[in-house]
Amino acid sequence: MDQEGKPVAGVTDPYLREQLEKRRAELQTALSVVPADEAAATTVSLVDLLQQVDAAVQRLDEGTYGICESCRGTVEKERLIADPLVQLCLDCLSNEEQRALERDLELASRIQRGLLPQTDLRFRDWRIHYRYKPAGVVSGDYCDLIQPSAAEGKLIFLVGDVAGKGVAASLLMTHLHAMFRSLASIGLELDKLLEMANRLFCESTIAGQYATLICGSIGRNGEIEIASAGHNPALLVSQDGVRQIGATGLPLGLFRTSRYAVSRARLTLNDSLLLYTDGISEAHGASGDEYGINALSVAAGRRYGWTPQELVAACLSDVEKHCAGARQADDQTLMVIQRSAAAAASFND
Repeated sequence: MDQEGKPVAGVTDPYLREQLEKRRAELQTALSVVPADEAAATTVSLVDLLQQVDAAVQRLDEGTYGICESCRGTVEKERLIADPLVQLCLDCLSNEEQRALERDLELASRIQRGLLPQTDLRFRDWRIHYRYKPAGVVSGDYCDLIQPSAAEGKLIFLVGDVAGKGVAASLLMTHLHAMFRSLASIGLELDKLLEMANRLFCESTIAGQYATLICGSIGRNGEIEIASAGHNPALLVSQDGVRQIGATGLPLGLFRTSRYAVSRARLTLNDSLLLYTDGISEAHGASGDEYGINALSVAAGRRYGWTPQELVAACLSDVEKHCAGARQADDQTLMVIQRSAAAAASFND
């Protein structure tokens, strides 16, 4: 029963059982190979951990797993995913435990910020600028710029959004970062890069975990390639107006065999490509109305030729104006990739 006397259902997520069983097998293996000179202290520690895992599995069998030991409420699921041995909800942690959790979150935030690329980048005749605004301490938005190892290579840009919020989403964001950094070094074509990333993501996450994402590359002569895994349409801003470049495949993590087509475009000088997460397009004002992709298109189209820094700042200012002081409810990322005459001159010098 919870604090109001209502029955509380335990958590039965198959992923958590799988993780506990895996942890138990690893501990049992470790116990069987403990070196003789470390046997005493190490064995006690391992046995204690194994008993905790066994107790958690038993709670799963009894239907009480994920129920707070203190208040009998529900333990936050994202905390269980991060640590399947957790037995207290946030409200029942001691002051010292809450401070420790806050320190852990701050460390996670610093690690996540350390994974982000530089906010201003020049690459040949391109200028890139982005703004990354988490709604909380950690973020589920994904943003990266991967420069080529060879002089003739292409720069890869990525903007994505992991389903969910908080620590669990941030862990998946970190997973995406490591995965794409590793795969980018292989030199795959864009469609094959996304197909392999999707397969690996499917194999390393549980059902229901997915991510939308745009993966693209930029080369010489204004050429740009984009493959989109179910993400919001990219906006191509030119003198002729704003054109949307839609999804070319399903989100990562849904089906192992998903395929991704590649869209191609050629940008002339001062043309810009806008990539963003739904924290921007779905931002709500005080009255509950959504900002929307059309509003972002209008805001960007009115500022054709502005530098990436100016364009990002103006678009985010327009979003904030729409929200009229309402609390930011979701992570927000906005990236502008522009073919720049100034950058071209610098590159040619």
